[in-house]
Amino acid sequence: MLASVTDGPDRIPAPLAATDERRHPPGPEPWWNESWYFDFATADGSLGGYVRIGLYPNQGDHGVAWYWACLVGEGRPLVTVLDHDVAPPAGDASLEVRAEGLWADHTVEVPFDHMTLGCEAFALALDDPAAVYGEDGEPRGERVPFGLDLEWSTDGSAYAYPPGTTRYEVPCRVHGEVLVGGERIAFDGLGQRDHSWGVRDWWTVAWTWTAGWLDDGTRYHGTHVRLGEQTVPYHPGYVQPPGGPLDGVDHTASQPLPGPHGLPASDAVEVGGLRLDVTPVAFAPVLLVDGAGRVSRFPRALCRVVDPATGRRGAGWTEWNQPQVPAADPAPPGAVS
Repeated sequence: MLASVTDGPDRIPAPLAATDERRHPPGPEPWWNESWYFDFATADGSLGGYVRIGLYPNQGDHGVAWYWACLVGEGRPLVTVLDHDVAPPAGDASLEVRAEGLWADHTVEVPFDHMTLGCEAFALALDDPAAVYGEDGEPRGERVPFGLDLEWSTDGSAYAYPPGTTRYEVPCRVHGEVLVGGERIAFDGLGQRDHSWGVRDWWTVAWTWTAGWLDDGTRYHGTHVRLGEQTVPYHPGYVQPPGGPLDGVDHTASQPLPGPHGLPASDAVEVGGLRLDVTPVAFAPVLLVDGAGRVSRFPRALCRVVDPATGRRGAGWTEWNQPQVPAADPAPPGAVS
């Protein structure tokens, strides 16, 4: 076990500070980015979604933001917003973005304790989530009004990644309201949010990222990184037992079973001594194209999990970044992210 993070009343793990919840000065690299993820799901894993805002100050003429938001569930179509050409927020403090058919804002109310998120957009409803991987990079579906008014309240302690990686994870309770078409859904569940800044090369490094909860109150998170077929010796994560301190672990493993279109049928995950059988409930994938012929498929899934050793059950979100073999031809117009 690595050293546990401090669990004081401000819930800020060393070496982070309250200001780390906000934006950071960008680096010079083309794919330097700063991103915030917001995952949410019901305790039984039947309904959930996520939001990602990613800022790319060195892409395009004046920088660009990527915005993803979705809702998935059993017996429901994927409802997704995927826009890789959003004007970045104005000023150095704002996380508000606007584009045609999209408004969203993300507010740090109390650092490492409470964040709120609002989104009003037109989304695509897709019966087949793999349609996101369409050949021209432009999925087609039914256009539906979509809205989020949600709050993330910290559930325990935040987790800072090991030195050398500027990233942290925060297990949360989530509540609020989701709007899809004429449907209004009162939401009360669990989730995780994270914040990272630095260079992210989606097209070289593969990984599995997972986070969730068990029915006894345990929270967990792990990342397993691969370069080609070789596992990179970097496997950060945590396990937070009910009512106990959050403990960092230095071993995470992932053994996904491939399914159609690369959407994993299942995964066997280890986070420290915790072993989980992971079964996707519904996918919300993203197609990532760098404009120079590199492509990565990025399936994210609402999942149910089982601890086979104890019978404990739970739910959460899992993602698998899948860099593809370089394309023979340049990326088609309109598919550049």
